[in-house]
Amino acid sequence: MKLAVTAFFMAWGMFWIVPCPLKWWDEDARTGMLMFLPAVGMLIGLVWALCVWFAERTFPGTIAAAVSAVIPFVLSGFIHLDGYMDCADAVLSRRDLETRRKILKDSHIGSFAAVALVVLFLLEYSVFSGYTFGARVWCLPAVCAAPRAFASCAVMLLRPLPGSSYEKMFSDGVPDGAKIAAVAVLGLTVLAPIMIYGRIGLCAAFGMLGAMLTVAYIRSDLGGMSGDVSGAAITIGELSALTALALL
Repeated sequence: MKLAVTAFFMAWGMFWIVPCPLKWWDEDARTGMLMFLPAVGMLIGLVWALCVWFAERTFPGTIAAAVSAVIPFVLSGFIHLDGYMDCADAVLSRRDLETRRKILKDSHIGSFAAVALVVLFLLEYSVFSGYTFGARVWCLPAVCAAPRAFASCAVMLLRPLPGSSYEKMFSDGVPDGAKIAAVAVLGLTVLAPIMIYGRIGLCAAFGMLGAMLTVAYIRSDLGGMSGDVSGAAITIGELSALTALALL
């Protein structure tokens, strides 16, 4: 039980900008930390929902849209956005595999990452400026949780990128129990919103689909799973879920 609690607060401290009340760390809980990534996503989504609800009632439409679009990246400490940008630089470079992997690890921002960032914010802003979410904002926890749940599954089930931190973390393999639990959490984050919200709850499934397609494309280009690939999947998955929520 203590290991699970430690894993939760490790996930909180790693993936959420809100100061963690208990700064615990246990190397044995690193796999569990990934298991709690969707739970942290739900917390981020809840705060995001409150901010959007407040912005729509307080600011003019364009300002409310800009604030609403930026909030989720701020709440996650830009950690997933960093992975999205790194993957954009690597994949869009169209260089040989070895060079693409070197670019992925390069901390400098390239032109492809800059363009990809502009496109991402433009799309996210367009969604919020084109629609008033109203009561649908309370689906935002599902928008955040489902892509993170898939990313957790992908990290545990797929071959890690050579030289990545996950290759070292899972050098002894991932316990079968952790794999089963990750898949169960993914199913819950996709099905529960449909049961709770009805048709608009399908946004979670679209979020999972967006994350899935992102992982499939980037892994085929780079040859493995890494934290950057996970970040890109979460970022694009969130955008997919948010767009579906607006259209539904």
